[in-house]
Amino acid sequence: MSKKSPSKNTERDPRIIQAGKKLREIRIEKGFSSYEAFAWEHGINRVQYWRMENGQNFTLESLFKVLDAMEISPKKFFEEMK
Repeated sequence: MSKKSPSKNTERDPRIIQAGKKLREIRIEKGFSSYEAFAWEHGINRVQYWRMENGQNFTLESLFKVLDAMEISPKKFFEEMK
């Protein structure tokens, strides 16, 4: 009898993906066509920020830092998400 290894859930949470898309939209609305320029100007690790915009898992601490840089409250950010 062979043992089955537990399968890893490789699907990303759609809410994280939605949050990333919203970060991208806000960045562009703020006049930053480049994620790198936005990250650089606000002292955010550009690779970390790229991952956030691309819907990879991130911490609330990272999100709050980005929202502060965008001058948007967490309430405002999440109120339009469903």
